[in-house]
Amino acid sequence: MRYLLICFVFFIYSSNLLARAVDGDSLIYNNKKIRLLGLDAPEYDQKCLDENDAVYSCGEMSKKYLAKISKGKINCKKITIDKYKREISTCYKNGKNINQEMVRSGWALAYRYFSTEYIQDEEYAKEHKLGMWKGRFVNPRTYRKIKNKEK
Repeated sequence: MRYLLICFVFFIYSSNLLARAVDGDSLIYNNKKIRLLGLDAPEYDQKCLDENDAVYSCGEMSKKYLAKISKGKINCKKITIDKYKREISTCYKNGKNINQEMVRSGWALAYRYFSTEYIQDEEYAKEHKLGMWKGRFVNPRTYRKIKNKEK
């Protein structure tokens, strides 16, 4: 019985360290809202055009990719807190920078408005036509501005 209690407590503790993707640049990690530093991903409802000009949900694809690469235990380093009370962080899985991978895979852009950190990774994704770079899309920041004007 004591062994089961110890296992249960360990399970509860370790499950709190798992991440859940909210969208392509945000996670719930250790019961905290995390915004990934240096990148901007399409909004969840944002649509893009693929290489054949067919419409697809690039926002959903970005979220799915973040969920895939952050599955399991991750480690996030808090840099600051934004105006929405989210921790702005760089997150890692097995030593690999998740923020950088989102940009390098083409499912997020380097967020030049706040950082220059992942510009080379964005250029790599663009050159190799990865993720959203296979087709056409509106910059997520521009998309949000247009969407907010429509409200």
